[in-house]
Amino acid sequence: MKLKVIVHTAEEGGYWAEVPSIPGCLTQGDTWDELLQNIYEAIDACLSVDTKDIELMPDDKVLEIAV
Repeated sequence: MKLKVIVHTAEEGGYWAEVPSIPGCLTQGDTWDELLQNIYEAIDACLSVDTKDIELMPDDKVLEIAV
């Protein structure tokens, strides 16, 4: 999967980034390397879903796909 990330220079220093295709997926970092690491963590957190919190019926199926 490829996602576009928009990186902004923060007024107070460092950077902040947003992932437009995932509403609310934002992060920041004081350095470029820190920002890159935080982007991966933010995307993972925004896309992770714990199925134990979802009420599934006996005939329901959970699929995990890669795009």
